Amino acid sequence: MARIGYGVDFHRFAKKRKLILGGVDIPFEKGLEGHSDADVLTHSVCDALLGAACLGDIGEHFPDTDPRYKDISSLILLKDVSKKVRDMGYHIINIDVTMILQEPKIQTFKPSIKKNLQEATGCDAVNVKATTPERLDSVGKGKGAECRTVALLLTH
Repeated sequence: MARIGYGVDFHRFAKKRKLILGGVDIPFEKGLEGHSDADVLTHSVCDALLGAACLGDIGEHFPDTDPRYKDISSLILLKDVSKKVRDMGYHIINIDVTMILQEPKIQTFKPSIKKNLQEATGCDAVNVKATTPERLDSVGKGKGAECRTVALLLTH
């Protein structure tokens, strides 16, 4: 049986934070606000996988009220989500990510992001895209970042 999941996440920019996307430290004057490392890209992948497996969302599994997740690498969370999905008998077929932010440009970081996601999920078929909102909406005005992900699971 095939299952499709969709994940979307938003985080606002904040000073004195690192910008982490797909586990990669991106040089930029601001980072993303959040309880964990605020890796909006990886959070979106987690939600897509959880959604496909009908396991709720990232906030249910890793609440921001739990001090265990303070500043944690979201790749650790993704590894845990991937294990939960596999333990249910699913195989991750592919993951398609669309990162949406006005700046910085992440083109040169996409291969490293892809590699991190492949290692965390055990899925070779990972695609990472990036686009700008052309200065429209709050993301386009540089107030934050958004990511959308689609994932396909199959039962073994």
